[in-house]
Amino acid sequence: MTTTPQIATARRQMLNKVPEVTVFFWIIKILCTTVGESFADYINETLGFGLTNTTLVFSAALLVVMVFQFRLDRYVPGVYWTAVVLISVVGTLLTDNLTDAQGVPLAVSSTVFAVLLAAVFGIWYARERTLSIHSIVTTPRESFYWLTVLVTFALGTAVGDWTLELTGWGPGQSVLLPLGLIVAVLAAWKIGMGPVLSFWLAYILTRPLGANIGDLLSADKSEGGLALGTLWTSVLFLGTILVTVVYLSVTRADVTEKKAHADVAEA
Repeated sequence: MTTTPQIATARRQMLNKVPEVTVFFWIIKILCTTVGESFADYINETLGFGLTNTTLVFSAALLVVMVFQFRLDRYVPGVYWTAVVLISVVGTLLTDNLTDAQGVPLAVSSTVFAVLLAAVFGIWYARERTLSIHSIVTTPRESFYWLTVLVTFALGTAVGDWTLELTGWGPGQSVLLPLGLIVAVLAAWKIGMGPVLSFWLAYILTRPLGANIGDLLSADKSEGGLALGTLWTSVLFLGTILVTVVYLSVTRADVTEKKAHADVAEA
């Protein structure tokens, strides 16, 4: 028999565990997606660590950080964005494992991840009656949130790579499509598209945008890139993330202070 204290613990009220969606949110998100692409490639290919070993190492690191994240009762920039960086790498590696190790066509993996994302959203909404990131105040909602983030990274990787496979575009051209789609989502939001739908569409699209920016910076000049390499691209973006997160930790510019309630459903 489940006791009242057990129920309270399972649905404990917390301050919102997700930052306010400001320009800083989108800047760090794009930086994280670039790191997810470039750092995974550096460890796997440049250092020769191997796809399987790279996946195991980053998955273990993500698990450790997630333990800290779930133990917190509020948004803490350093822990939250460390989790996003690691989940971006793991999400990228999920698709890479399917494509490179298992030979799964990108069209198939894109479809599978799209269906999986729709299923996660469906179950999340059926249980919580909201998909808003402004209501991540219980452990179940936070679990759905992080699972969604992981799938969006995997989906964004698959769709982004599939697009490049179909078009044959170089690094510079490849940045324009996701950037244009994000601008289109912004315009649609401005004229009345729901904020929750707008947010998640933009969130998915920032994955191929960040990855393509990483390719543009790291690829050789003969391939249309800027030849920074995966190491220096990763160092540059990780350093920028660190500086921004320190700024947010000091200023608390993206902290939502109001305590939400688990029984409040947002549109």
